[in-house]
Amino acid sequence: MVVNLLQSGKIGLAPMEGVIDALTRDLLTRHAGFDWTVTEFVRVVDARLPPRVFYKHCPELAQASVATPSGIPVHLQLLGSDPAALAANARQALTLGAVSVDLNFGCPAKLVNRHDGGAALLRQPERVFHAVKAVSDALGGEIPVTAKIRLGFANRRLAVACAQATEAGGASQLVVHARTRDEGYRPPAHWEWIGKIRRHVNIPVVANGDIWTLEDYWKARTLSGCQDVMLGRSALADPWLAPRIRHWQQTGERLPDSSWAMRASVLKEYAHLQRQQLPDRVVVSLVKQWLAQMRQGSSEANENFQRVKRLTELDQLLESLVVDESHVVLT
Repeated sequence: MVVNLLQSGKIGLAPMEGVIDALTRDLLTRHAGFDWTVTEFVRVVDARLPPRVFYKHCPELAQASVATPSGIPVHLQLLGSDPAALAANARQALTLGAVSVDLNFGCPAKLVNRHDGGAALLRQPERVFHAVKAVSDALGGEIPVTAKIRLGFANRRLAVACAQATEAGGASQLVVHARTRDEGYRPPAHWEWIGKIRRHVNIPVVANGDIWTLEDYWKARTLSGCQDVMLGRSALADPWLAPRIRHWQQTGERLPDSSWAMRASVLKEYAHLQRQQLPDRVVVSLVKQWLAQMRQGSSEANENFQRVKRLTELDQLLESLVVDESHVVLT
């Protein structure tokens, strides 16, 4: 009998600015796999934001249970550098019903970094500490504070110090993307460095970065020593990755890789739902954006992207997605 030593372990759905919104969270959590999700970041500058901004990023706040329709918890993320402003907005989030506040110190976007947000703070661990502590003090333990970092800005010299700063500030969990800001999303992901961080803190550490397959999941957990992982781009590329990992955890059985028909069905359902609230021209862009993510690991997705990338009519685009297999829909 083969014993699956990785049978336990949670899977989080990472936020992706402008990509993973409430509707996408709904679609990706319809099949059992994810244990929690995180919103796109609410950008905090120097003032408390009005409720409408929070509802825009996290419409699930309007429900009694801040969760996807499938019941998967949704955590609200803040991005900023001013401790007082972050604290004020964390209190606002709490008032509106947030179940957890996550702080983003990992965003590598140049525009965000130029405006002193995201990974920019990783150059000074004391600033990470003050930001986390301000939010933790403002929330007073009523809901958890978590954080996400990278391995550093230009190098990994301060990786451990930044992680320790989040713990000292009051974070109850830390997600680590296994690259520096300057490395962006270029492979490889340095999962062994997450393991180094994990050995220097006493809070749970979640491994993130380049987990595209079941084999990657095994390697990331083995090299990092982490029990939990977070998926982002890979969840968009293959909406069935988290369910396949969960099935393997529970049964030890490896399911076949997701077919193009399965991926295409998600795009069509996504378009159907989005066009109920957005103009078709906007939905066309959103569908192409997701299809572009699906090209990772799928030659058929790439072929379909090349076929439809210049189309501007939504119905024509959807009809042009070539599917030769049985249609499978996320329900």
